[in-house]
Parts: sequence; structure tokens; C-alpha cells
Amino acid sequence: MRAISSMATRVLLAELSAASAAIGLPLVEIESVGGVDAARRVALGERVDLVILASDALQDLAQHGHVVPSSVTPLASSHTAIAIRSRGSFDATPPSTPAFDDAVGVRAALRDAGSVGYSTGPSGAALLRQIENWNMAAEMRDRLVQARSGTPVARLVADGEVDIGFQQLSEMIGQDGIRILGVLPPDCAIETVFAGGVATATADPAAALSVLSFFCSAAAAPIKRMHGFNDASAS
Repeated sequence: MRAISSMATRVLLAELSAASAAIGLPLVEIESVGGVDAARRVALGERVDLVILASDALQDLAQHGHVVPSSVTPLASSHTAIAIRSRGSFDATPPSTPAFDDAVGVRAALRDAGSVGYSTGPSGAALLRQIENWNMAAEMRDRLVQARSGTPVARLVADGEVDIGFQQLSEMIGQDGIRILGVLPPDCAIETVFAGGVATATADPAAALSVLSFFCSAAAAPIKRMHGFNDASAS
């Protein structure tokens, strides 16, 4: 069985696939690529069984007949975090508490940074909207650096390409060379919900749905928490 997903969930899905296979469900081979590329490939008719993407992107595929609409299920969510470069090893238990008390601190950090990294995915788009809402677009334009498709923002931070980076906490966990300051504070929080759905191209929709049901079950929740995700199906 094949699944395609965005890079944000690659490590999580590998563990969920192993856990589902351990209880007798079909083993899923998961290919994780940039979310935009994944959606494009599914829309072009690539034969996969499951699709796991940001909820909005998955709903769009369902509306255009590439994913079974009734199968679309929230799987996990992740808050956007902030990281800076660190020459030490990564923190194995990075903070899920706010990096700053409020949006004032975030705006100050943006203004102090010579360059700011953001993703090609939904968290990056949301950050740009936030900057626009703060009337900071003009002053930040020349300092914003979008990560290359398939490249985590954490890599830009670790390599010194940017001074500060914004991306889902789940994508920053375990990345060497960075220090996670925390997630965005509640008054400007950015949360991305990821969902799964059965591809209309699958040859075995029942088997695909059984695997997806496990991925979204209470039994999978501890694995999600371990990788910095919230259990969206229970929220």
C-alpha cells in the first residue's frame, strides 16, 4: 500500500505505519515530499492509496474527485514554533510553551532579525498573512527567506542562512544545530491541522480506510505527542 504526504508528517507517519503493521494491518510505504508537489501529483492521477496533507489541501483534492470525501479525517495538528541557531546539540524535549509573552515580542524578534526563514507550506502562508496584518510587510520584504521545497526551515537556521526560523514544532523536533525558543504565543498562534483521506485511485479502499482509521485512533495519540503533534481527531 502506498501513501503520499507532506514533509511535515514524514517521521510521524513512518512510526504510525509500523505500529499499524504490528497489529496486522497492511504495511504502508509512505513517500513524503513538499506539500504542493504531493497535491499536484495526486491531482494528476498518481496511483496512491492514502493522502495525508494539510486539511485545506486535502479538502481541495476531495472536492475535485481525487480523494474520497467521506474518508477525510483530521489526523494531527502542530503549532508553529520559532528557532534560532545553536552550536550545541538539539534539545530532545523542545518547549511547547510560548516563545514570547505575546505578539509584541514576536514583532520585536522579527525586526531584530537580519533574515527570517519560513516554509512553503501552510505555516509559511499564515506567517506572511500575520506580517501583513501587522503592517510589517514592507519592512520585512527583503529579509524573508522561503525554504526550498522539501527543505525544512530548521536546516536554513542550522546552516546560518537565516537568523530566525518559523515552522511547525513537529518539523523542528530532533533537528541538530538549532535551539527551539517555543511556539508562537496565543494571541498570534498558528496551528496547522493535517488530515488523511483515501485516494480515489486506490485499488483497495477498504484496506486503505482501515489503516487511516488506526492513524486517527486513540491508540495512535501517544505517538503523535512524542513527535510534537496534538491529536486533532480528539480536539
